[in-house]
Amino acid sequence: MKKEKNKQTQLEKKVSINETLPHQISAPSFKGTGIKMKAPYVNNYGVVIGDSLYASENSPLENWSDETDPAIMSGDDWVHPTNDIGWNTTENRELLESKRKPQGAPFMHPTKDVSKGTD
Repeated sequence: MKKEKNKQTQLEKKVSINETLPHQISAPSFKGTGIKMKAPYVNNYGVVIGDSLYASENSPLENWSDETDPAIMSGDDWVHPTNDIGWNTTENRELLESKRKPQGAPFMHPTKDVSKGTD
């Protein structure tokens, strides 16, 4: 009963603040990309994915033996859609940047082309 309650608490725990992951120094911001932060979930093996704790009682990594097939930890069931270290790569950060709308407001007039004739 206590383990189940602890797992539920982990799932309800919000790991993001304002669409960012401040506990990961290199994590990108999802703000303005249209991608919404997802809550942690329990995969088919009973392991909480996306809670940023990276250790779970049911994880094959915590229970490794000579009989453990490494393939058990492959596949999408082990990857969180928004709280995953893969977002810290250059390619994925560029993907997020390409989804953001340009911020021209401080330097653009909403109805006048102020650069006309300057080139």
